[in-house]
Amino acid sequence: MTKAFDRWLLPWMQQRLSRSKKPVSDIMLAVCDHFEPFHHTDKAGALRRMGQWHERLPALSAAARDHDGQGPRHTFFYPIEQYDSEVLDSIAELCRITRNEVEVHLHHENDTAENLVRRLEQGKVDLRRHGLLGADADGAVAFGFIHGNWALDDSDPTGHGCGVRDELALLKQAGCYADLTMPSAPHPTQVPMVNSLYYSRSTPNGCSHHRGRLAVAGTGGTRELRSSPDHLLLVQGPLTLDFKRRKWGVLPRLENADLGPQNPPTLHRMKQWLKCGISVRGAEGWCFVKLHTHGAPEHGHPSNLGPARARFHAQIEEFAKSQGLRLHYVSAREMVNILHAAEDGHVGDAGAWRDHVYAPPPVLQR
Repeated sequence: MTKAFDRWLLPWMQQRLSRSKKPVSDIMLAVCDHFEPFHHTDKAGALRRMGQWHERLPALSAAARDHDGQGPRHTFFYPIEQYDSEVLDSIAELCRITRNEVEVHLHHENDTAENLVRRLEQGKVDLRRHGLLGADADGAVAFGFIHGNWALDDSDPTGHGCGVRDELALLKQAGCYADLTMPSAPHPTQVPMVNSLYYSRSTPNGCSHHRGRLAVAGTGGTRELRSSPDHLLLVQGPLTLDFKRRKWGVLPRLENADLGPQNPPTLHRMKQWLKCGISVRGAEGWCFVKLHTHGAPEHGHPSNLGPARARFHAQIEEFAKSQGLRLHYVSAREMVNILHAAEDGHVGDAGAWRDHVYAPPPVLQR
């Protein structure tokens, strides 16, 4: 069905009616980039793209500041099946300069569980070699994950883009702290749960993330699921309909938090994302806004490196101040740490909990 409305429209309407009316005090804003320097190009093209990111991202990061005095965060989810030492050296250096981070992205087709485990382990070794990926409390490598082609847990109804069921458990056991793939609408892999932070139990039937337990704060909440080998945390970005922007002047436009080439971030979009109210149940004062993009190819640069992105940060910082909100630019890892802090009952300034569970990567500790 068009824009996968059959998957998510009714749950969206129900969620919209039941959303908490509690005031927001803190906003966590993360940009999660499906970062593919080799997309439709060769090694020379990939390095040329990295040169453009080195030229433009540091100035953009330096020009904006959140409540904690931090610049905008941009998390690079790098496709581990496209490992290249020189490109990863460039990304690692860019992270060191701009205080950004790298996590795991993976495209696979007709894969097996055994091969997936091997790929993840090799990917961890490859990225850690460049000082990338954080660690858990025991010092083991931990990573966030975005599935290529949206097909997490073999969820594409066409049968493409994965092949591995029970994938959530395999990810969790490999050290994945959260999946950050959704939303995928208008793609048919869009799940029925929307605008949620939740834990899904992995099953051999596939599409495990179509259902789950919402993250809940305090005693009796969902903290115990962090250590469960078959439950994985799912961190969704906003998904809604924008009735102020209409297609053909009639139909409300889909708002899926994508920073596409024709859809740069704006203050208006930020207000739409906040209305989705993505939060830990019982801690609704902390609002989580996860955006996604495909920023490596040149067509993604205007929304990620251009003047529109700079204007966006200036506008939302002024908006936050005018509304008495604490704005926190966070990486994917920092967002999940703050989410867990909410589960653990912490309140007040959310920025204090950026490293609550998972430590920063070595490249940021040098």
